[in-house]
Amino acid sequence: MEKDYAITFFYYDDIMKVVPFYEQVLGFELALDQRMARIYRVAPNSYFGIVDGNRGHLRHQPKSAVLFTIVSEDVAGWHAKLKAAGVANLTEIKRGTFCDHFFFEDPAGYALEIQRFHDPEVARLFR
Repeated sequence: MEKDYAITFFYYDDIMKVVPFYEQVLGFELALDQRMARIYRVAPNSYFGIVDGNRGHLRHQPKSAVLFTIVSEDVAGWHAKLKAAGVANLTEIKRGTFCDHFFFEDPAGYALEIQRFHDPEVARLFR
């Protein structure tokens, strides 16, 4: 069966506390406000949602074990922007085996990453 796109959801105790982070700091475009959830367009056919963990299908957890990765050619630009915004737990840019990347956290402690694949052939797999 055909798949059109995917949406990844993070659950929060209070989603309104993280709305400014996703909308103003990261600049995610709000695609749909469902009141108990907000769905953002991260890139064409790439979506991310935040959910009220007191009302949604799952419950907010005090510590998450998930990582949301945003792929961008401008890793250094993103790093400078997030550093200027004072984002929590921002690491330095690292050169890994497959990508240049860095990590940071949203205001509730969820882990995020910005990365760029070194090898154009590998990058092409995701386009």
